[in-house]
Amino acid sequence: MVYITTQILICLTLFFFIITLMINFSWASFIIEWEIMNMNSTSITIPILLDPAGTIFMTTVLLIASSVMQFAKTYMAHDKTTDRFIILVILFILSMMFLILFPHTMILLLGWDGLGITSFVLVIYYNNAKSLGAGMITALTNRIGDVMLLIAIALMFNEGHWLVINTWNSDLVSWSSMFILVAAMTKSAQMPFSSWLPAAMAAPTPVSALVHSSTLVTAGVFLLYRFFPLMKTWNLFQPTLLIIATLTMLMASASAMAECDMKKIIALSTLSQVAVMMFTLSLNLPDIAFFHLITHALFKALLFICAGNMIDIHHHSQDLRLMGNVAPQLPTITTAITIANLALCGAPFMAGFYSKDPIIETTTMLPKEKNIVIMLMFVTATILTTAYSTRFSLYVLLAPTYSPSTQYSSENKTQMLSVIMLTLMAIMGGAVTNWMFCAPLSEPNFSSFMKLLAPTMVLSGLAIGVKSTQSLSPAPPIVTSSHCFMWFLSPMSTHIAPQLSMKLPLLQLKETDQGWSLLPSLLFNQLSQSSATLMNSQDNSIMAHIACISMIIMWVIIAS
Repeated sequence: MVYITTQILICLTLFFFIITLMINFSWASFIIEWEIMNMNSTSITIPILLDPAGTIFMTTVLLIASSVMQFAKTYMAHDKTTDRFIILVILFILSMMFLILFPHTMILLLGWDGLGITSFVLVIYYNNAKSLGAGMITALTNRIGDVMLLIAIALMFNEGHWLVINTWNSDLVSWSSMFILVAAMTKSAQMPFSSWLPAAMAAPTPVSALVHSSTLVTAGVFLLYRFFPLMKTWNLFQPTLLIIATLTMLMASASAMAECDMKKIIALSTLSQVAVMMFTLSLNLPDIAFFHLITHALFKALLFICAGNMIDIHHHSQDLRLMGNVAPQLPTITTAITIANLALCGAPFMAGFYSKDPIIETTTMLPKEKNIVIMLMFVTATILTTAYSTRFSLYVLLAPTYSPSTQYSSENKTQMLSVIMLTLMAIMGGAVTNWMFCAPLSEPNFSSFMKLLAPTMVLSGLAIGVKSTQSLSPAPPIVTSSHCFMWFLSPMSTHIAPQLSMKLPLLQLKETDQGWSLLPSLLFNQLSQSSATLMNSQDNSIMAHIACISMIIMWVIIAS
């Protein structure tokens, strides 16, 4: 069944690639009215939007899905529930198709909820306590975004907005924009909703390669891209998103430098790059943000698949400190990891270079939007991106290994096929997308300092990454703890927030299901105390009689 699914996904990838070429070379977008039912004078139709952005994104999702299914042949070869895994992946791809190709808000909500449900089921795939805890954090955090999107769609319906592509200004536009922004922040794991993404790495690695690297977490970015004409009419949209994205970018990069779990480092890298996309959207550059979304999906899925192969070889150990010196045994995977990390760092002529370099250079060209604190945080986060990528490569590929050498094996054909296509796209994907699908742009006029800023940042990050693997003096414990716990967002999400959120429902349970409401309860407690006092005074004791006689004698004396 895995083989058949892979072949179907490859055919769908070629089909959407042909449609993408036709649409982009004709410079046109098409809306197809799919009539579901026609009864008397009533017809139910669903619009299908075929535009350059949607078809490119769908082609990328299908390409990654086909590579992931090829990789799953070896990674999940001994799994007894492979059919369930394949069905869930197909449902996830179907939900993503609803989100991308259908501009109707109700179908968009269906795809949005489908992503959350299928991702929850995939995270708890292994049916253990750790997976269940990670799945609950993922589901509850994403449910906040689902509710916000539902409220936003209700407000849009109230104004007569049924399609994403023809919204207009109204009295409720600021409220709708705010709810859409919160929904996108939860799905894309922006602060303060960042803790669910590393926790979701409890899912199988093929799931992480498809769901938690290039599709689910980028759904929030794609939502803002679709609603961007509506969002930018809200005055607080760009400054709010700018601050949140910059903080998330810096937090994720710093946390990745202190992490030793391979999959969590890649997850934090994903969080950092999604924050870069959000940062680009806040600078009023939606096309460049979408361009980076496509290139990032290619090399990050490749990095996850290579990490899955490494985890499989090391008997499902994910600790960087137990890996190293795998280049002689795994030349193809070593090459793929190197290429993916170079693309992530924005090395020249890799896929990430064509999207990250315009982001860095365009950021320096916006004097009205530019703030010195934001710029310093952005530059620091970008340098740390190269640093943790260098640290990752040195530990995995070149460091001396501390594991028994008998666990290493040679590469098989299935493993090589799973990474070859994504490796080629990590090299050529940026150039092909830039040459074929992006409109010609005039060359911006930079100063020499600004032109050298991007390579200087890459070289600085390389030096910091090499130094971090050689340093013998650890950071202070409070600094290490704050980075390991994502600036303490993880304990706040898993310990403090659930306790606070459970107090009000518990009070409501006690007052409604297990007792009376608040006012009768207070009245009952007061009457109970008064009755207890009277009963104590009427218990036929000697002290009570003496007290009563004394009070009567005093009353007679006073009266006389």
